[in-house]
Amino acid sequence: MPFNKITPDDISFFKTVLEEKYVLVDEENLDRCASDQTEDLRYLPEIVLQPGTTGEVSAVMKYCNDRMIPVTPRGAGTGLSGGALPVHGGVALDMKRFDKILHVDKRNFQVTTEPSVITQVLQEHLKTDGLFYPVDPASKGSCFIGGNVSENSGGPRAVKYGVVKDYVLNLEIVLPNGEIIWTGANVLKNATGYNLTQLIVGSEGTLGVITKIVLRLITAVKHDLLLLVPFRSAVEACAAVNAIFVAGITPSALEFMERDALEWSMRYVQSTGIDLPADIAAHLLIEVDGNYMDELYRDAEAISQIVQVYDIGEILFADSHEQKQMLWTLRRKVGEAVKSNSIYKEEDTVVPRAELPELLQIIKTLGKEYGFHSVCYGHAGDGNLHVNIVKGDMSDADWKTKLPEGIRKLFAEVVRMGGTISGEHGIGLVQKEYMDIAFNDVQMGLMRQIKHVFDPNGILNPGKIIKS
Repeated sequence: MPFNKITPDDISFFKTVLEEKYVLVDEENLDRCASDQTEDLRYLPEIVLQPGTTGEVSAVMKYCNDRMIPVTPRGAGTGLSGGALPVHGGVALDMKRFDKILHVDKRNFQVTTEPSVITQVLQEHLKTDGLFYPVDPASKGSCFIGGNVSENSGGPRAVKYGVVKDYVLNLEIVLPNGEIIWTGANVLKNATGYNLTQLIVGSEGTLGVITKIVLRLITAVKHDLLLLVPFRSAVEACAAVNAIFVAGITPSALEFMERDALEWSMRYVQSTGIDLPADIAAHLLIEVDGNYMDELYRDAEAISQIVQVYDIGEILFADSHEQKQMLWTLRRKVGEAVKSNSIYKEEDTVVPRAELPELLQIIKTLGKEYGFHSVCYGHAGDGNLHVNIVKGDMSDADWKTKLPEGIRKLFAEVVRMGGTISGEHGIGLVQKEYMDIAFNDVQMGLMRQIKHVFDPNGILNPGKIIKS
């Protein structure tokens, strides 16, 4: 459907709904909302609106729906699939004012929060009450909880604790026509009708605008141990991942980093805290947590024995809080470090855990075939491997035409192995061209129908997930 451009009359209306200072058309704010962390893509909105209440969101959505003005919800702008890019101009709905933790229900282990609370801020707030929200994306210090819900984010501790969908009980959302609904109930079990809550989780802002979130919580654990295991073969590092689980151990985090990933991250944060011998090809960062240190020591010792069958270097046991923080900083900064080195594309492949060695070998084989260099890292414990494809010396022509062929072939192999094309970054703008690899016509048709039921005019975050 054709969209309408913003007119002076539209701006005048928005100023009747919001205070004038929250109706923004200046170059700085338009530019701020034109990009996220996806490659070097940039799409300017025509106006930035900053609502502060659900009623204001409702009024904006109803008006834009009636007048066929596209609306792109925006959180912290940390996304990696272009989900917050206003590709059709229109309104950038900047949700930054929804930044309050509304209620911590300690009796029922729940929290009600607005969507623009920073994930780490929420976690630290809950920790003071002995409560734990364990989902921790790499960008937890800057990403918003609402964006995490929209992308069904995971992070390092998903291997033990699950992803966002496992903690969302209920959502207040504004539909594209301005109607306000709650999607579920604040209960742990709910077999009442279709599960609208889980339909919204991971929908990338295409079905409704999230204005309140109810999360279930768990009790905070008291202790953790962290190991860094160097491998002389990256494929062996991948093979060791499943061996740990087969032995009956479930780490709270199990991360894979190729040599380049760790080396670039060390340079990026100017850290010299790790010895990196020339023959080391990859590392596993392994955390175990719990309430009893003797159990954790037993798990750590068992893991040490398991990895001894592989060609490894000296295992580093992080023996202080500062050393643990250093290791986690290096892991969490890998993405930024890669981006600082070159133009890149980040693919978010996920396969059954035991298939990781084959996946890594396929990635490297395709790199040789199509002439690209890849830097791989990710949440190996749940089979989620981030593949950073670095442009380097590739020509612009090969980057634009040859590389997509290689990515398509990679995704086809991932699906053949029982995996899929995104584990936690979402589809957004940049991956929608590959959706036909993961889904057939019937499945894609159902998705289009769901989108149409929620958003018949197609005004909410248009151009994402599904090709028009």
